[in-house]
Order: sequence, then C-alpha cells, then structure tokens
Amino acid sequence: MKLTLRDLEVRGKRVLVRVDFNVPVEERDGKIVITDDTRIRESLPTINWLREHGAKTILTSHFGRPKGKRLDKYTLRPVADYLHTLINQPVIFSHDTIGEVPEKIVAHMQEGDVALLQNLRFQPGEEANDPKFAEALAKLGDLYVNDAFGAAHRAHASTAGITKFVPKAAMGLLMEKELRYLHEELDRPGKPFVVIMGGAKVSDKIGVLKALMEKADTILIGGAMANTFFKAQGIPIGASRVEAEKGDLANELLALAKKRDVKLVLPVDAVIAQEVRAGAPSRESGRLTPDHGIPDGWQNLDAGPETIALFEGEIAIAKTILWNGPLGVFEIPDFAKGTFAIARALARSNATTIIGGGDSVTAVRQAGVADKMTFISTGGGASLELLEGRELPGVAALTDKD
Repeated sequence: MKLTLRDLEVRGKRVLVRVDFNVPVEERDGKIVITDDTRIRESLPTINWLREHGAKTILTSHFGRPKGKRLDKYTLRPVADYLHTLINQPVIFSHDTIGEVPEKIVAHMQEGDVALLQNLRFQPGEEANDPKFAEALAKLGDLYVNDAFGAAHRAHASTAGITKFVPKAAMGLLMEKELRYLHEELDRPGKPFVVIMGGAKVSDKIGVLKALMEKADTILIGGAMANTFFKAQGIPIGASRVEAEKGDLANELLALAKKRDVKLVLPVDAVIAQEVRAGAPSRESGRLTPDHGIPDGWQNLDAGPETIALFEGEIAIAKTILWNGPLGVFEIPDFAKGTFAIARALARSNATTIIGGGDSVTAVRQAGVADKMTFISTGGGASLELLEGRELPGVAALTDKD
C-alpha cells in the first residue's frame, strides 16, 4: 500500500502536487477557451483538501507537446485563470517551472494559497526524467503528491524522478479513486462482467483483451478494430480501415476466448459510406457474412441496428461493465448512433459502469449521460496499462505505508 494524501501532515507545509491539466482548448475571438474541464474538476477534491488543511499548494502539470521548448501556445496561464474561477480564490501563476521566479513565489505563500507552475514540458529534463530537473522541482516543496493518473504510466521527472528528492510522496484523492475502480473493483467484478472494446486498432488493445479474458464473461468488439476480425473470418470489408497484417492476432484472440469460455461478440451489421465526412451518403450493410460483406469502395463507419440491439441485450444483464473505445466515427454525427446508443444503454443499466478513459469519456459526455456512470477515468493510456496488469511508474515511485 502507498501513502495517501490523508496520511500527510500538511499544515504550513509546501506541498508540490502533480496534476493532469492537459485539457483540450480552442481559440475563440483571440482567447484560449477550455473545451472540456473534466481533468481540472477531478483534481478539485485534492486541491480543496489541501487548502482546508492549511497547506501551501504548488501545482505542476504538462500541457500539449512543446518538446522541451517554451511555446506561448502551450502556456498554462489560461488554466490558472480558469482554476481561479472554480476555487473562488486567486491562483498565483509562475511563468517559470523551476528557479528564482517560483522560489520567490513559494517563499511568500500563506497557508491555504494555491500556485500553478509553468508547463513542465517547457523543460527538456521533464520527459527525459533528468535527476537535476527533478531535484530542482523538489526544492520547491516539503512534500509531494501525485494526483495525475493520466500521466502515471510515464516515468518522467515530475511523476517518478522527483520522489527520490522528497521525504514523502503520496497519492492524491483522484489517483486513489482511479486505482480503486480500475484495479480493486475490476479484480473482483460483479458477474456477469461485460467488456466493451472499441477504437481503431486491435494491436493497441491486445494486452488488455488478453488480461480481461481472465475475468470477463462477455467481450463486445466494435469500432474499426472489428474489421480486423472480419477480415480474419473471410468477411469482405471493402475500403474499411484495417490492420491487414493482424489477422493472426484476431484469430488468436477468438481461440483464447473459446478456451477461456468467454463470449466474444462481433458486430453483425454496420453503417457504411464511401467517404468519412459529414453528409456523405450512407446506408446499412445488412447482415455481414463471408458471402455478404462490405462492398468495394465502402467503409464500415458505425455499428448497425442489429449490432446495437445485440450489444444492448448483453449490457442489460451485466452487473459490471467496462467500456473503452467508440463503436464508430462518432465525431461525425452521421456515424455516432452506435456509440451514443451504447452510452445510453449503460446509463439505463443497474450495473457498475466504468468508462476507461479516452474517447469513451467524450462519448458519454456528448450523449449527456456522464452523470449516470459509476466511474469515469481521466487516463487513456494509463487506464489501459493498469487494466493490462502493468505497474505504473508514477504509482510505483510513491512512498510505501509502514
């Protein structure tokens, strides 16, 4: 067991908190606007706990991919301004990540104050896990808290290296919640346990699928990754996106499911079009078989009505559901029906519903049912690695409980 926030004496202490404020933004009328504030809101319980317990809270985060260079478009300043509106108190912003500027700011902080340092990835030492950078960062705090689950699968200076230079390193409240649902809850899931796996590539999910076959009763496959299974079974897929060389992998998974007595369910029909764009003429494929597949020049872009009904039936009887990856190109409304139908089926279900990060989170929000889910993960890559049974460097580096 690792130390948690509640194990720390924080009053009057400088607490360096690694958060994940890597949020989507867009420019509107010359202003940067945050389009999804989930990750910021999810960090509020930790930030507010520290404020209430008299800590001097120093937040650190990455934002975008500036690759070690100072780029204005990746400044965290707009995030500091936005956080100020959420906690109703000023958030002190440091234009530098380490050195004299943040040192002065931290020296003048009072109990309950909150500061945000400039983008960690402006420093080449962050992604390189450079001990010198980690040490310079650690100098700003008396204690360290990692609440950035979405970055916990990366061994960077602010997630792993820093723990060597602080007396205590604990997990924040969000990190604790993520591990409870994605690790403990899924170690002993209520049965039937249904996994819905979508997205583009089988190869990205192979480790997760193999690991989940140890526990799942049913696995529903959707999205472009289903095309690889179709191709392996001799079902024509037209011009659909496919990992042509991964047919053996698909067959291996089908054989493994049979051996483990796991029901692996593939789509039985699709919504197809010749172009991936809004307004492109589309139609239903009818039932997909080796004799009646997707015609040449057409692409599988969404689950068809029979598939939706089939998947809804499995969801209705589940006690635990894990969903990772959409069932189609849901960014385009014409091809969002399958993904949104699944989101709504999960909302109607009495099961424990866990959304495993990434596009599935966007889907449940766009479908207007996010508040009906038991748990929504903030980490895409991190949640997949955890589900695969891998140890996350950002968790492994934290201080063990006595």
